[in-house]
Amino acid sequence: MMAVRIRMTRAGSKRKPFYRFVVMDSRVQRDGGFLDLVGLYNPIAKPHQITVNEAKVSEWLAKGATMSEGVRSLLKKNGTLARLAGGSAAKPDAADAAAAAAPGEAPEAQQESAP
Repeated sequence: MMAVRIRMTRAGSKRKPFYRFVVMDSRVQRDGGFLDLVGLYNPIAKPHQITVNEAKVSEWLAKGATMSEGVRSLLKKNGTLARLAGGSAAKPDAADAAAAAAPGEAPEAQQESAP
């Protein structure tokens, strides 16, 4: 079984780095071949630019991939990590979808069941 991690690879020229968030085998060297590109990080831009494909990240995490400390820190600062953690709990089920579809009916149903 392959140990898959979401980590950064360095790109760009001398003194002008940017990093890619990639999914790769943990045994491969830093700038080696990767399985999937899931985002970019540009530390030169002010403010720092972080672009992440959240769907791909959540898909790889569901498959068992782990994040490196650097990626985890950047995604936490960006707010992506909170959205990913809240995404599984924030998915509406059938009852929530019905309440959202008819917002005027939901408070009446709660009032009737209260007394």
